[in-house]
Formats: sequence, structure tokens, C-alpha cells
Amino acid sequence: MISLFQDTANYESATFPTPRDFQNTAHAQLREGFKAGHKNQMLMAATGAGKTYLGLRIAHEALVKGKKALFLCDRTTLINQTSAVADSYGLSAHGIVQANHWRRNKDMPFQIASVQTLARRDFWPGADVIIVDEAHTQHKTWTEYIMQTKAAVIGLSATPFSPGLGKLFTNLVNATTMNDLTVAGVLVPMRVFSCTRANMEGAATAGGEWTDSAAEERGTAIIGDVVSEWIKLSPERKTIVFGATIKHCEELCRQFVNAGVMAAIFTSETTPAERDILLKEYKKPDSSLRVLISVEALAKGFDVPDVGCVVDCRPLRKSLSTAIQMWGRGLRSSPDTGKVDCHLHDHTGNILRFLSDYTDIFFNGLDALDMGEKLDKAIRRDDDKEPKGCPACGYKPFAKRCMSCGHEVQSPSMVEHEPGEMREVMIGKRKLADDKRHLWDQVCTYAKAHSAPEKQRGRASHLFRDMTGEWPKFSFEAAENVPITRNVLNQIRSKNIAFVKAKEKLAA
Repeated sequence: MISLFQDTANYESATFPTPRDFQNTAHAQLREGFKAGHKNQMLMAATGAGKTYLGLRIAHEALVKGKKALFLCDRTTLINQTSAVADSYGLSAHGIVQANHWRRNKDMPFQIASVQTLARRDFWPGADVIIVDEAHTQHKTWTEYIMQTKAAVIGLSATPFSPGLGKLFTNLVNATTMNDLTVAGVLVPMRVFSCTRANMEGAATAGGEWTDSAAEERGTAIIGDVVSEWIKLSPERKTIVFGATIKHCEELCRQFVNAGVMAAIFTSETTPAERDILLKEYKKPDSSLRVLISVEALAKGFDVPDVGCVVDCRPLRKSLSTAIQMWGRGLRSSPDTGKVDCHLHDHTGNILRFLSDYTDIFFNGLDALDMGEKLDKAIRRDDDKEPKGCPACGYKPFAKRCMSCGHEVQSPSMVEHEPGEMREVMIGKRKLADDKRHLWDQVCTYAKAHSAPEKQRGRASHLFRDMTGEWPKFSFEAAENVPITRNVLNQIRSKNIAFVKAKEKLAA
């Protein structure tokens, strides 16, 4: 007979908020990926997409089938946050693998663990499904283990850019884009202020990135401007400030406090007890603590929706992923507080260095894991030119496509000579077709001869969009078989070659 006081894990009664369409789609894509033989998969989910929600839903799906699940956090500070979210969904039947934690219970089918504890104790809970949060931060503890275990592994990351991820994960699922989340109201637009910038000319570098000491030295020289410009532009907004080093953060904090602003630092040297006190106060809607200052401890997995300002004082040349993580801390919507946008005070020039790549990620996400790796390897050079504004709405900074109104500058290679349908379709100086209808007939002719029946319409449509920048407005059924011009065929062949190379890189 089972005692009424005996703990048993019951996961059937868990309740989750209704998933958004993209969350359902992402979950379904992961299932299909597993069926296709991908044991280790990466789920790219932008800030606000609900990585923890998605990860816990995956764990729950396994638990109700009688399997075991492990949710792995890359820092001890995220353990209690993840545990609290699990409780809110009814998944309180979980143990926590962390030294001396009061919820330690090895018998539970569901475990939430810190990488640091696993590394020290060399103990892995048995699991059929492993969810790795912030998987771009590769710890040897789990990177070696997931290549040996039979468990299905799902990596979660807003920025899967770190080298080697393509060798650990064989499938990338892009849940949604930052633009889609902004349009849906999950994220708010970012309003950028180009403030007094640290002069990084001639600053020391290591591996292409500015050294911490150089960034600290140059950043310290403008701290007075950082504080005064915040008081001028965003004094009523709950704020996160990112500094170059702990010493830099301490000086920033001192000068905020001297200016009469309640501020505190939150770094790797902040004790767990101090962190709990700071976070409890900072999360209050009417908190007197207005400014938290950090190097990186607040850049990942830290979610306080009513943060309305991010102050970037950490100059970067290579790590786009770090910049995205920092800026993302202020982008979550907060309907209860009337938040409509997030101020970004750019004291580093980071937004201009990364603008083109950031815009691409904002609208498109990633197509393959090696794309992110390349983005974090490239060194960006400073450009002294005044940042351009959007031709349509004036939003700054602007690069090709506006992150405020969506206006897109058409690439010169796609620009045609006159408006309307009856004109030559050109790429550069090469004529592809007499007009768009003629081009549509050509790509349909090609697709019918080179694709399975169920894929022909889609293949033709994508080819047409690739060459013109827009989707076709013509009927596939009414398309005529016509001779394919040499230039059109060359365009198709070049795209086929690029696709094959990308697929080979992904497989490698």
C-alpha cells in the first residue's frame, strides 16, 4: 500500500501557457529532426521566444512517457530561476543537482543541474532527454558527454555562434526571428542613442578583440558622460549597464551613486546571498534600485521585462553574440508597465560596427550553425561616417533594412530600370528576361524538369524571389514551357552550387 505521505512524481497534471504558433512549429521541427536521425539538435530562439518554456515543454513530453529528463544550466545563478519556472508549470517534481541545494533529490525522473556541479562531482543523472541551456557556452563537462550518451540532446541558444557547434549538433531549428517577435509585440523596438564614445583608436588587442584592460582604461575616461547622458536621456527607466571589467563596473557604480542614482554591481564576485537580495529588489515594479551594472553576469538568461534601458560600455570588435545578448536584456515587452521601446545608449560604437550583421540576424536568424561561428570571428573596423537614417522613417542607425519600419533598400543587383511589369529583368548588366512574366515562365520550365511534382511550384517561386527580390504574382498552372536563357540558367546553377556547399559544410 502506498502511503499518502510518500512522494511520487506525477507529470500528467502539469499545465503550460498556450504555445504560440512558432513554438508549436519549432517543437514539431525538433520531433521531425529526431525522426530523421538527428540525436543532437540546436534550437535557436531569440530573446523573448521562450527558451526555458520550450525546453521545459520538451522535458515534459518525455516525462509523461515515463522517460527521464535533465535540464542543464550553464551557471549556478540560473538554477533557481529555472526551478521556479518549472514549479509554475506544475513540474515541481524535480531534483536539483547543485552542491548542498535544499531540493537535491537524485530519485526524481526530472533533474535541473548546474554544469559546475557536474564537473566537480563527476555525476550525471540518468536521462533520456537532455536540454542544454545557453548551449553556445561550451563546457567540456557536457560537450564530451553528449557525444557518448544515447540520450536525445536539445541545445538552446539565442546566439549559437561559438566555434565547433556544428560538430556537436547536426540540425539547427530556427524558432523565430527578432523581427517576428517585435511585430507580435513579444519584443519592443530598440531606440538607439549614439552617445559619447570611448576612443578605441590604437587600443591593445588580443586575438583580434580589444583586451579587457584596454577597454577598461578607455571606458573609464568617459564615465562622467555615461552618467550625465543617462540622467539626460533615460532617468526614469530601469537600466542595465555593461562594463568592460569588474573594476570598470565598480567605478561606474560609484559615479552613479555620487550623482544620486541608486545603483549596484552584479558580477562574478557578487555572493549568492547578495545576488538574491539585489534581484528581489530590482524585480519590484517600484524598485528604488534603478541601475544594475555588470560585465557579463546579466547578459545571459537574465529576464526582468520592465528593463527599459541598456547602456553599452563594453567595446567589442568580434563578438556579435555578446552584443546581441547584452542588448536583448532590454527588449522584452512589459505591457503592465506601459513599456513601448528600449533605449540603447551606445558608448562604444558597437551598434555601428555590428549593424549590418545584426540587421540580418534581426530579420532572418541563422540558416546554419557555421554562419554564427563566422560572424563571431570577423573583425569589424570603425567607420567615422555619420550613421545613416532610414529613408522612410528616419530611424538610426540604418543598414539595408530598417529595424523600426521594415523599409528595405533594394540591392543594386536587383534594381530594374522602370516601374511596372513590362520591363527587362536585369541582374547587374546581364539581361535575364524580357519581363517578369517571361522570367516566371523560365523558372517554371526549369522546376518542372528538375523537381518532384510536389516541389515544383515552391522551387519556381523561390528561384523567382531570389532573382527579383519578390514573390511571383503569376499562376504556376498557366506558366508556359519556354527556352531558358543562358543567364537564367547560370543564375540557377550558381544557387544550386551554393546550396550544395552549404549542405556539405553542415554535414561536416
